[in-house]
Amino acid sequence: MKFVPGLFVLLFIIFLSGVSMRASDKETAEGSNQKQDESSIDTSTVRYVSGTDTVSAYLAVPKGEGKFPALIVIHEWWGLTPWMKSNADEFARRGYVALAIDLFRGSVATDAQGAMNQVRSLPKERAITDLKAAYDYLSNLKNVDNKKIGSIGWCFGGGYSFQAALNIPDLKMCIINYGTVSSDENLIKNIHCPVLVIHGDEDKAISPDSIKAFDKAAKNIGLNVEVKFFPGVGHAFMNPGNPSYKKEIVDEAWKDIYAFMDKNLK
Repeated sequence: MKFVPGLFVLLFIIFLSGVSMRASDKETAEGSNQKQDESSIDTSTVRYVSGTDTVSAYLAVPKGEGKFPALIVIHEWWGLTPWMKSNADEFARRGYVALAIDLFRGSVATDAQGAMNQVRSLPKERAITDLKAAYDYLSNLKNVDNKKIGSIGWCFGGGYSFQAALNIPDLKMCIINYGTVSSDENLIKNIHCPVLVIHGDEDKAISPDSIKAFDKAAKNIGLNVEVKFFPGVGHAFMNPGNPSYKKEIVDEAWKDIYAFMDKNLK
């Protein structure tokens, strides 16, 4: 399955599948990412140059001295929601500088049609430029170890975490949570970092078969790829605002994510 520019096919399937969480539903971060003592981290909105634009992002930073590993955190098709920021906060509490980027330039959808419109109007090349700019921004922070920067994203953002691995040669780790991938060996040979894919075995938006095809192609050419299928859950199952959310399954997914991050970035 080749990556579809703009993700139009994916969006259409998601829309028909009824994955239509309201933004207010997603503002409650439960399970592994509940708000904790904020004394160990600093958060801010930062601005930096991407191509000819100036963009903003949410930055969560561990307090203390030293060089920290870092993550580019990539949102779902809803935009940069409070749930995405809460994930960045949790990463910072675990010792990572986390930059939650905003590919939609401040727009946050409140229904599936609005989310679809956001993604449809996003130029793919601009998004890739933003990913590279986020990497460069993190690389130049004095408290970041610029040899230990990875990416993580969910759904739409999972697909762009995949794009980060394709387009940023020095990326050290990539996590794709139920995002669109490709089994084109001529394309994925451009990936130079370990990749973890988290996926539900009942996903109707992104076929588990497409993930298996990616896994097979990646192993054919010697890429370092791990694929974890979770039973009884569908698309976007990690978001607590989604009907397919199951805390016990999500807790297991987070354990795999944190272990993969620590193995490859610490």
